[in-house]
Amino acid sequence: MACGDSEVDLGTIPLTALNVTVRKKLGLYLNPRNAVAADWMAVAEAMDFSYLEIKNYEVSKNPTKMVLDEWQARSTDATVRKLLSILMKVERYDIVEDLRPLIDEDVRRHCENLKKKADPPLQVPEVDSCVPRTTERNGITLEDDPEGTPELFDAFICYCQSDFEFVHEMIRELEQTEYKLKLCVFDRDVLPGSCVWTITSELIEKRCKRMVVVISDEYLDSDACDFQTKFALSLCPGARNKRLIPVVYKSMTKPFPSILRFLTICDYTRPCTQAWFWVRLAKALSLP
Repeated sequence: MACGDSEVDLGTIPLTALNVTVRKKLGLYLNPRNAVAADWMAVAEAMDFSYLEIKNYEVSKNPTKMVLDEWQARSTDATVRKLLSILMKVERYDIVEDLRPLIDEDVRRHCENLKKKADPPLQVPEVDSCVPRTTERNGITLEDDPEGTPELFDAFICYCQSDFEFVHEMIRELEQTEYKLKLCVFDRDVLPGSCVWTITSELIEKRCKRMVVVISDEYLDSDACDFQTKFALSLCPGARNKRLIPVVYKSMTKPFPSILRFLTICDYTRPCTQAWFWVRLAKALSLP
């Protein structure tokens, strides 16, 4: 398969290149428990998921999606080539054969997007500070249907990279349990290739009911977190609709951000209240 004038090494193509159509079809093949062919459990084992993790995914309506999302979030080996090799390893040649044309098309589009980002624009576009154009707001997340309804979330998670381990725990506690909340985690859910600020504004304002802010010393040094927090605050002056929820999960050496001091927080650092932490947070995010 070619990308431009050179052959593509599928080992360099991240799993995020595969769009919603391929992921849905993978679920149709792998979600049903199958006595004669390997299903999603065999794929999860080949991806090095533990027995307890696999048992936890059984409660999901779409365990294949959860396995793929978690794999690409935590593994640097989550590439298109590795996925195809795993499907071959578990002898699901039928899936590889049926989906390969769709996968090749997604890889081609991924390469084109990378090339467009690498090529300098011939002309500086008109600066427009108003609402983003419609095409910019479609097809920005993994489950988006560019021709239909945009993907919606219960909460946007504002975090810095050093706090990603806690974000993983948040995913497990809020998405993969009885709460079944839908979180927007930028590194997991957002497709590459569009303007970060445009996408972030669209997600916070239009796609997510609330925003969880993971507060830490590192958060205070993050320009992206600063923008996201101030933008969310501008949408709910006086916290009228409880849109923004600060979370503290580890002790801090720097002062708590002054712009958030008027909000009640969810504090994971206090041993006496840890048992109620996830229940309180899930309840707050479940409100209409």
